[in-house]
Amino acid sequence: MSHLYLVGLGSNQPHPLIGKPAQIIHQAIAALEMDDIDVFAQSAVITSAAMGPSRRCYANAATILSTELLPSELLTRLQEIESHFGRIRRGQPWGARTLDLDIILWSGGFWADRNPDLNIPHPEMRNRNFVLTPAAMIAPDWRDPITGLSIRQLQTRFNRPKRLDHAP
Repeated sequence: MSHLYLVGLGSNQPHPLIGKPAQIIHQAIAALEMDDIDVFAQSAVITSAAMGPSRRCYANAATILSTELLPSELLTRLQEIESHFGRIRRGQPWGARTLDLDIILWSGGFWADRNPDLNIPHPEMRNRNFVLTPAAMIAPDWRDPITGLSIRQLQTRFNRPKRLDHAP
């Protein structure tokens, strides 16, 4: 049985052989295409501000993958690709990295694993415009199984001007 996955990609550190983060994203999308994984769709690459201690801007994108792999198997494959691109896991969240690949959603709805690195839907996706914007380019109608809202609706809510309540 084939599954669809929405995968977020990010890079904010150049690679000596590949080049700048946007080039890394394009190469990573090509690397995702394998005998048992098909890249069904890909977004444009966007630039976003860094989170946490890293000061370098990120290049971000999203892909839809089709594969028979279960989420835990796909995560292992994604981490192998990250390592191939020079990612070293230091346990520091939001640090500079050559490549970050995250499973955001999958066609099976929820996935909770004993692995703390794998919860689907991604727990922070609703709070990250750098995930929602590229995801909306390729999967605007895909629904978050927790809120029931589409990616397009989540992105609209995220980008809606914040109301300032003034006390009388």
